[in-house]
Amino acid sequence: MLVAAQHSSNKVDCLVCSKCFRFIGSIELQIGRKLYLHSCGLSSKRDCTYKAFSCASEEGCAEFSEDEENDIMENYNDLGSSSSNLKTHTLSEEILKSLINGDLSLPYTKNFGLPSVIRCPGGCEEEHYCSKLCADSDWESVHSLLCTGQSSVSSPAAMVKFLEHANGTNDIFILAAKVISFTILKYRKLKQLHFEDCKLHNKLGETDESRFSMLLEAWKPISMGFKKRWWDCIALPDDVDPCNEASFRAQIRDLAFTSLQLLKDAIFDNECAPLFSLEVYGHIIGMFELNNLDLVVASPVEDYFIYIDELPSPEKEAAEIHTRPFLDALGDEYSVCCQGTAFFPLQSCMNHSCAPSAKAFKRDEDRDGQAVILACRPISLGEEVTISYIDEDLPYEERQAQLADYGFRCRCPKCSEEEP
Repeated sequence: MLVAAQHSSNKVDCLVCSKCFRFIGSIELQIGRKLYLHSCGLSSKRDCTYKAFSCASEEGCAEFSEDEENDIMENYNDLGSSSSNLKTHTLSEEILKSLINGDLSLPYTKNFGLPSVIRCPGGCEEEHYCSKLCADSDWESVHSLLCTGQSSVSSPAAMVKFLEHANGTNDIFILAAKVISFTILKYRKLKQLHFEDCKLHNKLGETDESRFSMLLEAWKPISMGFKKRWWDCIALPDDVDPCNEASFRAQIRDLAFTSLQLLKDAIFDNECAPLFSLEVYGHIIGMFELNNLDLVVASPVEDYFIYIDELPSPEKEAAEIHTRPFLDALGDEYSVCCQGTAFFPLQSCMNHSCAPSAKAFKRDEDRDGQAVILACRPISLGEEVTISYIDEDLPYEERQAQLADYGFRCRCPKCSEEEP
């Protein structure tokens, strides 16, 4: 994938690497953090202050005295036999924080080891990683411009305003910001290489033409995706009357304009000014609307509770004395997976067919941030591999109407056969 992001509303439930989206920390941290944030009334990322979110995102968020720790352990050991706790499904803040801190260990979690939490190199409280490799890679390719920490190379205060607007309206703006940041940082690397080459060979320095050429080169990976302005291609919601469509699309355009102005305040680069036009911004967001794949990574917390449930009877009963209160507190939410969206350049280049030979998707069992293309049927040597951009089971006219957003009328074998 070129750029991707976890949905803002999913960040309360799942702590994952901001680069590859692997779950990180520990089973205890995942459970304790989630229950702690929900106990604070935070049901989505947009409800979280940076401070509150950070407190439950990193190990060591609270310090307890020895006596307090002993009290916590006694309360924890009593949970299995406390009918009141089981009925209300409530756990004390101290117990949840002790899970987050690593002061409490649940049985068999060593069988589900997760990478340690690596902090953002820039010191922000928003992004976390599974390794220094992921942290450095994200910093160099995208995050150094979008970081709200003290080591950010942009304006942290302005970036906070941009992120708050995106989290409160549509987190697709964060993806657009990542594309622009990626392009700027790549342009700067190309510029530095050009400078070194000119110095080495006594060539002329930069010109407007060479700078524009380097900007186009930096933009090349993004150019693979089909683009249409967001406010033109976004589907009309069911609750919007068709007679109000023009007003709806104008509001979407104004929303993008506001987002862009906030982003410009944070990371504007005069040499990359074309990237900050509303037309380009609208096309970047529209590219995501038309090309993105859902990003799904299965939760190890779900695997953990399934493992406990499948233990032989004596071991299961002994383990559930400790795990049952947390499972009851989580309820149906115990299995929530990491959810986001991602842009894969190679997949975006594949042509459409209403009778596709393959399917592109992110399998929830794949925990490495990769997508797959799976054949739907045998594909002959030399035959084009196609995917469907829409629900190919829709009636002919509905398929054609949806595909109009992509700028073409489908004439695949299925459409040719069904055309009136």
